[in-house]
Amino acid sequence: MRKIVHVDMDAFYASVEQRDDPRLRGQPVVVAWRGARSVVCAASYEARRFGIRSAMPALRAERLCPDAVFVPPDFTRYRAASKAVREILLQHTDLVEPLSLDEAFLDVSENKLGLPSATAVASQIRDQIRSELKLTASAGIAPNKFLAKIASDWRKPDGQFVIRPEQVDAFLAPLPVERISGVGKVTAGRLNALGIHTVGELRGWEAEVLEEAFGRYGRRLYELARGIDLRPVTPDQPTQSVSAEDTFEQDLPLAELEPAIRRLAEKTWAGAGKTARIGRTVVLKLKTSDFRILTRSHTPPVPPSSANEIADIALELRTRVLLDADTRYRLVGVGLGNFEDATPAPAQSSLFDRPLPAGS
Repeated sequence: MRKIVHVDMDAFYASVEQRDDPRLRGQPVVVAWRGARSVVCAASYEARRFGIRSAMPALRAERLCPDAVFVPPDFTRYRAASKAVREILLQHTDLVEPLSLDEAFLDVSENKLGLPSATAVASQIRDQIRSELKLTASAGIAPNKFLAKIASDWRKPDGQFVIRPEQVDAFLAPLPVERISGVGKVTAGRLNALGIHTVGELRGWEAEVLEEAFGRYGRRLYELARGIDLRPVTPDQPTQSVSAEDTFEQDLPLAELEPAIRRLAEKTWAGAGKTARIGRTVVLKLKTSDFRILTRSHTPPVPPSSANEIADIALELRTRVLLDADTRYRLVGVGLGNFEDATPAPAQSSLFDRPLPAGS
């Protein structure tokens, strides 16, 4: 039985800004560039009281809270703070799996300091982050990664929650299916259409039936509904790609995808800012109304340095989609791949640079 801790920094980017600038403390801080195409990277808890959330269009955030203080993101400082957090985590175990700049899994089945429990380890980590870095973190403690991630959100901000093995079934049963990792709006809608609204209701379905309805992910749904997650904590997994995608309520022609592409480029750029590595290749993903998937990609000589650059490249990639002009699309995605360290070796040619066959 593993002892897993999920550490999640509280409103990380906004908290770093408030820590470093005393004038921002207690203010509704929104980390975002201003502008019609910008999205929110992070919001302080003061801003969240107005309904502002990450990935929300910045214009909407401004409407929700006209007095919000907008601060442009500074990923260099956020990476430095993240590195300091990581050094604290590594004092307790070498089994640290970073998910982004602001969260990580730890396997503390054995811990370096000989603390008596995973709960004690989580408390010590949070105390160190508070005293040494002047930031706060929340933590979830559970027998596996799936449960620990749910638990870390249970008493945010600046709290922790434990799900013990004997509590798993009772804890999961009443939760809405949206709390299961990987269940977004589309999958939740399909589950709801089957009469499945809670994890307990999902447990009533056989694995084979779920696989028939949801493919390989159906087996995963079956396991997670029972609190089963055998994934180990795997340290030092370098980021390979970051992406965001959107499924439309109504299928759209290629010429009308620009607003969605720019919005998704903002999300992708914000996600890329959570890693210390640099992405070189922009990827455009499309799914037609008859579920045909196409991808187009381009690696510019210099890595994209803004959301606008990513969006411009993705928009240009539309010219390499050689389907009929009246083809409609149900999904669009924008990604950044071919990641490398921040101080890369000389660029090499990329397979992504080669044009794909029409309709591939």
